[in-house]
Amino acid sequence: MTEPERETDEQERTFRPGSRYSVFVGIAFLVVVVVATVNTLSTNEGAILGADDDEAGMPLPEFAAPELLGSLEGDANVFQDDCETSETPCPESDSRMPACEIDPEGAIRICDYFDQPLVLSFWFTRGADCLPTQDAFDELASRYRDRVNFVSINVRDDRDEARDVVTERGWSVPVGYDADGAVSNLYRVGVCPTVAFAYPGGILRDAKIGSEELSPEQMEAEIKALISESKDRAETSR
Repeated sequence: MTEPERETDEQERTFRPGSRYSVFVGIAFLVVVVVATVNTLSTNEGAILGADDDEAGMPLPEFAAPELLGSLEGDANVFQDDCETSETPCPESDSRMPACEIDPEGAIRICDYFDQPLVLSFWFTRGADCLPTQDAFDELASRYRDRVNFVSINVRDDRDEARDVVTERGWSVPVGYDADGAVSNLYRVGVCPTVAFAYPGGILRDAKIGSEELSPEQMEAEIKALISESKDRAETSR
């Protein structure tokens, strides 16, 4: 990402469009992501998010993405650690800024939403009709946002067109922009809509995919269950 305001040298090296990180695309990029995130939501089968019950209890991968409606540009940061290699200590030439340690204005850092239960939605308009689900997602956010955090991620749509969608439909949830698909690859999003439900601390409860699993009534039931189970977990941990 780049920022309208002047960034530190480290931020410029890590996030500006055209940097070494952003040139990894397609299969090569996906391989990099998989290798870098073996301890997150990956499974032996590599199934799409929500297709494997064994994912429950795993930590959500960290990322920072530009706000769709903001002026920050560039690709998302999906670095999970501060080094490109496995060497310890990290060689200075291979150091990088992890996603949740950056602080440019106009970025959505998913870690900032781990203080409460979290509902994370992915959507796109190409070849899919998941906007009604996003309408329901935004409406539920307006009713539960005092107890639950809601974040929406647009995946690789034309940015201006995606902005028009958000504005015309009047959504108020924070919407991040996944310009090159890095975040969707990290989360293995293969179906629109995809919605992940996480306990405080960013621990995955479950994920639902497809409109059949994400009617407004079903989504609200999942949110209520998430709130209740989060309270039980907090009580148990005391």
